[in-house]
Parts: sequence; structure tokens; C-alpha cells
Amino acid sequence: MTSNYTGGMSTPRTRDDVPAPAGTPYDPAAPDAVDAVVAAWQRERPDLDLAAIAVVGRLGRVGLLLGPAQERVFTEFGLQRGEFDVLAALRRSGAPYVLSPSRLSALLMLSRAGMTNRLDRLEAAGMVERTLDRADRRSFQIRLTDQGHATVDAAMTRHTANVTGLLSGLTPGELATLDGLARKLLHHLADPDR
Repeated sequence: MTSNYTGGMSTPRTRDDVPAPAGTPYDPAAPDAVDAVVAAWQRERPDLDLAAIAVVGRLGRVGLLLGPAQERVFTEFGLQRGEFDVLAALRRSGAPYVLSPSRLSALLMLSRAGMTNRLDRLEAAGMVERTLDRADRRSFQIRLTDQGHATVDAAMTRHTANVTGLLSGLTPGELATLDGLARKLLHHLADPDR
């Protein structure tokens, strides 16, 4: 987490970052590391409304914890997150699981150079193949191979189970509420006129 967005909260691990032992009930009144930072700022700058700082701090910490937990699954399949994203985009496209590099770049919001690096690694691993575009012999298409198809299906199954487990501390109703709030926030942040 960068200090620009979190009121001075950073990534070093503290005692407050250590999860409670399994089976410990959640206590909403128990302070966490974000509360400590907000309280310190409130003491020093009582003129500031720090509610947004607390939310962004917690969102950042959630991201810091979720990222490595998801990466471990992709690593089980010999993939980096970005490579999984490419395979998943091809798989979601439906049969025959073929997209142009520019379409993949647009779907994944990635530069063409970044996409080329991922495609090179996936092609070397036998997960995708480049084929000439029959409609335009000057360009090529990316096709998911049988090995890539099997790998992304297995990885997606494991990824779904992993993420479901990571969020199992929330009830179905809480998940729905969180999803709705996250959707609303993303819409607001993506609005260029905000």
C-alpha cells in the first residue's frame, strides 16, 4: 500500500496484521491496525474527517492479503497472474478460443509490449499458439491449445474454490452487500467527470 492513499499506512507487517488463530470469533469492537493509524491522525489532526482514510486503508490491506493468496493457486499450475488472465480471456471467449493480440490487450487493459511478453511465455509453455489470421495474412491470432484449455479449466476451478474460502468469513448477505458497494465504488471511480 502506498502512503499517498492511506494516510501514512504502509506495508510492513505489525502484530495487528497477524490473523487471529483459526476459530477465533470476530469481534467488531476490537481495534485493528487501521484503527491505530486513524486514531493517531485524529489525535494530530482532529480537523480532518478520516472515515474515507479508514475505508481505503482496509481495502488496501484486503488487497495485500488477497493477492498472495491468489498467486499461490496460479503458481500451482506454473502460471503467473497475468498469464492466467490471458488464458482465462481466451477460454471465456468461447469456441474456438481464438482472439487477436490487440483484442486481448484491450480486454486485459495491457500494453501490446506487455501482452507480447505474456504470449511469448505461454507459447513456450505450449498453452497458446500463434496462427496467421485467414482474413488478414499480415496479422495473427492467438489460439488456446488443448493443454492451455485443460490448464485454465483446472486453475479456474481451484481459483474459484480458493476465493470462496478466502471470503468465507462473510455471510451470503454480507457478500452481496460488499459486491454491490464495490460495484458502486468502481462505477464512481471510473467516471471521468467525478
